[in-house]
Amino acid sequence: MRNQGQMIFGGLLIFFGLLFLFGTLFRINVWAFCWPVGLILLGGWILLRPQLSPGTPVRVTPLGEIQRDGAWHVANEEHWVFVGDVDLDLTRADIPAGETTLRLFGIVCDVSLTVPQGVGFAVSSTAFVTDSKILGHQEENFIMPYTFTSDDYATAERKVRLETVFFVTSVKVKRV
Repeated sequence: MRNQGQMIFGGLLIFFGLLFLFGTLFRINVWAFCWPVGLILLGGWILLRPQLSPGTPVRVTPLGEIQRDGAWHVANEEHWVFVGDVDLDLTRADIPAGETTLRLFGIVCDVSLTVPQGVGFAVSSTAFVTDSKILGHQEENFIMPYTFTSDDYATAERKVRLETVFFVTSVKVKRV
């Protein structure tokens, strides 16, 4: 079964591709319709705040930074960051047993995750461009989904899954 973020991203690419093809074939200025409709949809989305993960708290940060460090409780969360930075330091955080999923959605974002020893982690990124640097291994992906799972993920008592869906993203993960 495919990642829900991949389905959304793929659907948007197909929709916009068809829209621009239609505009080219019928000589219609698609941009004249896209911007007003896009603003209306964005306004409606902000008012309704749909959840892609039912039962999971949703936080919206249109522009800016999300920074978590020190003592904090890690729980399933969904963040919408249109343009910004997300810095999650888990070294002193309270991570529950089992798997905790952190989902990030937006347009452009730098994501940094610091994971302590003994905590398994998995990263999946669906983006037009993903630049990843995980445990010193650097990789750049164009249109291709990126996934990484730590060696100890299957056996770890505490696990963190980071799922990102952006247009352009940089994902960095280090272990301390």
